[in-house]
Amino acid sequence: MSAAPPAGSGTTGSDTATRSRRRSVTILLSLAVFALAVDLLTKHLSLQELSDREPVRLLGGALYLSLTRNSGAAWSLGKDYTFIFPIIAIGVLGWIAWMARTLRSVPWAISLGLVVGGVVGNLIDRIFRAPGWFVGHVVDMFSVFDPYGRVFPIFNVADSALVCGVLLAVGLEFTGRQRDGTRALAEDRRSDAGRDDAATGGDPADRRTVDAGGQSPTDSDGGQRERA
Repeated sequence: MSAAPPAGSGTTGSDTATRSRRRSVTILLSLAVFALAVDLLTKHLSLQELSDREPVRLLGGALYLSLTRNSGAAWSLGKDYTFIFPIIAIGVLGWIAWMARTLRSVPWAISLGLVVGGVVGNLIDRIFRAPGWFVGHVVDMFSVFDPYGRVFPIFNVADSALVCGVLLAVGLEFTGRQRDGTRALAEDRRSDAGRDDAATGGDPADRRTVDAGGQSPTDSDGGQRERA
């Protein structure tokens, strides 16, 4: 007779998964709020201090504070179709909310939190800033190696958070880390090991002996007796 599973084991596993998901979602939301708050603060200060002013040179010219308003994406791409960007942003937020149902990975929570903070930061500009609803221009202020964005597009904190979140997500995908906290590579290795066990009769010890010596334990013992 097979032994019955311990009482309450299913409940314990469910509680652990729930706590893991709650922690990951909390990290996601907290980081998103932090990134959004920093983005809003820097935009407010830039509008207060940099309006009608020449770019401010910092770090020996590696960074400039140069206030600009962008109706498009990087390098002003899509500037004549500003209304598209809020639609894309809302779609991204909906997709992340759907994925958060199974989120149990802290690295993924950090990645998605940065993306959410960046998307919402620029979405607020698109909706509420001039020249009008859903066609607002994004406030940018950081320019690297040139005061007018001729080396790299002028950006803001929301852009930085978004790019960092996306790069982290790409890295997690390449290393096999899943949003539910598992690792795809480890699962593949376990599947391969299970297939090898099945091919050798299901006994891992026998498989290791065959792989190491080229013969089964019985053959090895018999060979030793014959040599003796």
